[in-house]
Amino acid sequence: MSHSPLSFLFGVLGNVASFVCFLAPLPTFYRVCKKKSTEGFQSVPYVAALFSAMLWIFYAYVKTGETLLITINSFGCVIETIYLAIFITYCPKKARMSTLRMIVLFNFGGFCTIVLLTHLLAKGAGRIKLLGWICVVFATSVFAAPLSIIRVVIRTKSVEFLPFPLSMLLLLSAIMWLLYGISLKDIYVTLPNVVGLTFGVIQIVLYAMYRNNKSVKDEKLPEHKGDIGNNENAAPTVSGENQEQEVNPNAGDIEIGEKKEDTLSEEKPDKTYLKNKNNNKTEEKESCEV
Repeated sequence: MSHSPLSFLFGVLGNVASFVCFLAPLPTFYRVCKKKSTEGFQSVPYVAALFSAMLWIFYAYVKTGETLLITINSFGCVIETIYLAIFITYCPKKARMSTLRMIVLFNFGGFCTIVLLTHLLAKGAGRIKLLGWICVVFATSVFAAPLSIIRVVIRTKSVEFLPFPLSMLLLLSAIMWLLYGISLKDIYVTLPNVVGLTFGVIQIVLYAMYRNNKSVKDEKLPEHKGDIGNNENAAPTVSGENQEQEVNPNAGDIEIGEKKEDTLSEEKPDKTYLKNKNNNKTEEKESCEV
């Protein structure tokens, strides 16, 4: 399949933007290797990215002539495999087993199932259509991943969790691949990137709105768990209830001490009474002997 100069240009620019996006996690994994710890990072995004790259390579292979899709997604498969290998090496045992299960389930079981179904259930153009819609569904779900970050930004009114360079790169990548899909009249490449463009614009707008706001790290949040958005203006002072809770234990000790003293004072007359009673008995005994 021949490409027009314009579509080839968009494809090359899309490759460049996606190449940089694939390299974005490098500082994270450098830190993982240096500290020999994953520090709570999750492997789900990398498993999903590897699965997505495998699907697009298969789509480009079935459609034929999609060299630009094969090149960038082949690099994606290699770099995501390296990321997952590093993660599995340094993550805790529980996370390691969970990651291996996901890789076996999606990247082997899921991919092989899709290959078999597309070959058994469809032929020719129908196979491209079926595989294209599978790619659209999965790629759209991957592009929708920033929803969680968008929710955090809106709740905290802070962009510390929204790195501007990466957001801009993802937006440029979505634009290039969208134009590439439109120039080829390929709806399966176009649709996911419409979603990517939408979320990319939302992230840039949110960054422009909240870029001057105070970082959440600088806020003195309460120690108890709660909604960050609701606790933004909480003053870092001890409330009256907390103060009473801190004083009450000591007051309890004093009250207990007073009770003990009262008890001892009540016990003293009893001991004196018994002593006097014993003395009287001794005197009576002596008088009887006399």
